[in-house]
Amino acid sequence: MIAALPPVVCRVVRGPLVECLHRGDMVFVDSMGRVQWSLGDPQKKTFMRSSAKPIQVLPVIESGAAARFGFSDREIAVMCGSHSGQDQHVETVKGVLEKLGLDETALGCGTHPPLYRPQAASLVKMGRRPSPLHNNCSGKHSGMLALAVHLGLPLDRYWEAGHPVQDIVKRVVAETAAYPEKDIMVGVDGCGVSVFALPLFNMALAYARLASPGVFAEPRRSAVEIVMGAVAANPLMIAGTGRFCTAIAEVTRGRIIGKEGADGVYCAAVRDRGVGFAFKVEDGHSRVMGPVVTNALLQMGMLDEGEADALRDWRRPALVNHRGEDVGFAEAAFQVHK
Repeated sequence: MIAALPPVVCRVVRGPLVECLHRGDMVFVDSMGRVQWSLGDPQKKTFMRSSAKPIQVLPVIESGAAARFGFSDREIAVMCGSHSGQDQHVETVKGVLEKLGLDETALGCGTHPPLYRPQAASLVKMGRRPSPLHNNCSGKHSGMLALAVHLGLPLDRYWEAGHPVQDIVKRVVAETAAYPEKDIMVGVDGCGVSVFALPLFNMALAYARLASPGVFAEPRRSAVEIVMGAVAANPLMIAGTGRFCTAIAEVTRGRIIGKEGADGVYCAAVRDRGVGFAFKVEDGHSRVMGPVVTNALLQMGMLDEGEADALRDWRRPALVNHRGEDVGFAEAAFQVHK
């Protein structure tokens, strides 16, 4: 039997023609596990990728590592982020490592140019190569190193499946998402760390519970409050200048915390509603994130018109050619029917 295709969620228009269609699945869930609305298959299983980062940092708080090393909100926020490699990101991660008595050579995330193009250009101009600190996942890795140092675990290959750090993180993801740990499929992310596959429903449930930490007992309740508060107060740390995750946290003043994952995953915690959202675009294209997420939240009444207007460049982004001309746009292609 051939599986049904996911519904169209975004169309890209160039001139008079719809040039591309993107398909995907999404679901809104409250903290009690009640589906508020879904499109496509809410049980679709996929890798959570970097959308798991705000959950992966919880053991750093729960274990006492954050308190022991005196991590600031800014440092906790960068552990949740896929940062752009701007100076403030690099210096923040460097500060975490210094508190651990480590330097960038301890990071196992690999190296790539900063995602923030002016920063990448500046390195080239200065004749400098990017370091592991510029890797968008260096914050997450610094948190995992903190957990290893605090618990007296080996630092060698801390990022690999089977290392105690990754076992702890997997358990916390399973508990937060209310999904059996044995059923989580494990892959390898772009930074080498274990990455977990689970249904969109459970991803959304995990984010609903991040939005409503009262559903947890201590110490997880306080850990979630610390993590969410840190990101809300430091939205630049979760992404960077000109990035959607930073924009939505800034525009809503931390009321909505969203986190993109590579290859077309997005999760969000709507903190004043106690609702979580999870979305996967079938073809993995990141350009659909702004139109789909902003329109889904707006149609669900979770963004007001003023907030949606402030996010208009994400809600209906222009296609711009190399001459700087607007030649089309991308827009959401679905309607919420509650």
